[in-house]
Amino acid sequence: MFRFAAKAAAVAVACMLTAHVRAEDTKLNVKVGDKFPDVALAAAQIDKVKKDAKTVSIADLKGKTVVVFFYPKALTGGCTVESCGFRDLMKDKDFPKDVVILGASGDDQKLQQQFIDKNELPMALLCDTDLKLIKELGILGAANGKTPKRVTFVMDKEGKIAKIYDKVTPASHPKEVLEFVKTLK
Repeated sequence: MFRFAAKAAAVAVACMLTAHVRAEDTKLNVKVGDKFPDVALAAAQIDKVKKDAKTVSIADLKGKTVVVFFYPKALTGGCTVESCGFRDLMKDKDFPKDVVILGASGDDQKLQQQFIDKNELPMALLCDTDLKLIKELGILGAANGKTPKRVTFVMDKEGKIAKIYDKVTPASHPKEVLEFVKTLK
């Protein structure tokens, strides 16, 4: 009986520790002023930001203001509305010329490219298939999840986080980001 109770207690502790680690993946791990994590990722349409490259990271974009908008899943309703909102503002050249817009999700390059093709998206879409950056930022949708929360980060020219949007309304969000980016020097 004692052996069974000890084994059950050990299993319970292991489960609690595992749940704690996973819970950290869903809690924002960065704040305004922090350096954005320098995680190199593959991207669909990577040539839009870095020629002849296999991956891109925030360090590759030093000297530019960078907007990275994370969305749960390519080719879904809210994600399409948000991405097309950024597309339309980019097409109209509303963003200052030194601003780089990147979409990002846990989707692979094939799905991201389909998303680009179907919606004529002009930006590169990061493919965090291992969820490394998503977990490092603490924006995993749920413990054991495979998709990020809808969160946007704006980085200054030094790669520091200037703004975090963790409450995003897909239809109005791109314009909200544009207004903020215009205030940056």
